[in-house]
Amino acid sequence: MLDIRFVRENPEVVKQNIRNKFQDAKLPLVDEVLELDKRNREIKQEVETLRANRNKMSKQIGGLMKQGKKEEAEEVKRQVTSFADRTAELTEEEKAVEERIKTIMMTIPNIIDPSVPIGKDDSENVEVERFGEPVVPDFEVPYHTEIMEKFDGIDLDSARRVAGNGFYYLMGDIARLHSAVISYARDFMINRGFTYCVPPFMIRSDVVTGVMSFAEMDAMMYKIEGEDLYLIGTSEHSMIGKFIDTIISEEKLPYTLTSYSPCFRKEKGAHGLEERGVYRIHQFEKQEMIVVCKPEESKMWFDKLWKNTVDLFRSLDIPVRTLECCSGDLADLKVKSIDVEAWSPRQKKYFEVGSCSNLGDAQARRLKIRVVGEGGKYFAHTLNNTVVAPPRMLIAFLENNLNQDGSVRIPAALQPYMGGQTIISVK
Repeated sequence: MLDIRFVRENPEVVKQNIRNKFQDAKLPLVDEVLELDKRNREIKQEVETLRANRNKMSKQIGGLMKQGKKEEAEEVKRQVTSFADRTAELTEEEKAVEERIKTIMMTIPNIIDPSVPIGKDDSENVEVERFGEPVVPDFEVPYHTEIMEKFDGIDLDSARRVAGNGFYYLMGDIARLHSAVISYARDFMINRGFTYCVPPFMIRSDVVTGVMSFAEMDAMMYKIEGEDLYLIGTSEHSMIGKFIDTIISEEKLPYTLTSYSPCFRKEKGAHGLEERGVYRIHQFEKQEMIVVCKPEESKMWFDKLWKNTVDLFRSLDIPVRTLECCSGDLADLKVKSIDVEAWSPRQKKYFEVGSCSNLGDAQARRLKIRVVGEGGKYFAHTLNNTVVAPPRMLIAFLENNLNQDGSVRIPAALQPYMGGQTIISVK
């Protein structure tokens, strides 16, 4: 969320940013919020004047009564009453105006970083760098659920009967592999100096609207009926929410956290061939990175975060690339974002396995996460990035470590988490 003063002083910058994000329907909101802001300041000024006059005139009443000027005193009383009535009327208008201002300000997108490429959607994202040599084996790589089924490792039919589409049972070695990847990712991040956390898996509505845009909320979040609670779509939500309405001493920054959680998503609008199996689902588990830092350090932390994901995937012999998200593919709160994509030998292309985002002070402004230092108070910057998100990550793992006989290699880094196994054999 932007500062209203920034919008007031830079309306054309805000409008051009909206155009760059191809959200022209939001352009009228800028003029509307400026008019509302002007009216809000007028109301405050009038209320201040009314209260001052009311206080001044109230003091006159007693003096007039002592002087026997009863009629004049009654007239002053009537004026004081009219001032009070007008103040109450303006106070109600002020509430309505400020509520509308808040709604608009939470709808206008954050200002994107100047380095972000301008593009309409994810088809115009820009490849930055490749890590590892993508290999296409000289044998056919089956679809990921077929690989899992050969190990008796997945049961989609039972899951459909129990919960519907978008759910799964992982079994045996595949379930163990899933847990091993999560545990390895946890220790990988701890070894890089991050503090491990397990957060609440449900959050209140004020946290939801603090960490994401209304559009994201509608597309992702599951509401708990009858309660002010939502199931989290990623642990970032509750981890950033941990700092809601706090004042942090500057010397304590940065907070570098890595968190585990299940994730629950509606996946509204998901479609296409690769939505089959466990590629796009309603429930999964994830290891995340979160940083709360000083504004001048957020660019440095952004680069560190996505490199952590690249390094982890390379340690498991999975080729990856980084993709700069274009303006039209950025969620409204994001300043800049890089996707990490893993190589799929079956599809002969890369697919997304993680996303690193710098949100500037947008979440901190919404959640009132303030920092106090020598220069006074200011809003923190927040960043997040995926470490791993099985089972999607398992797709990349299985395809890139598949042998011709159907068995799967276990890279050295993961073997301690698999009880020393070096290979998973077909049942």
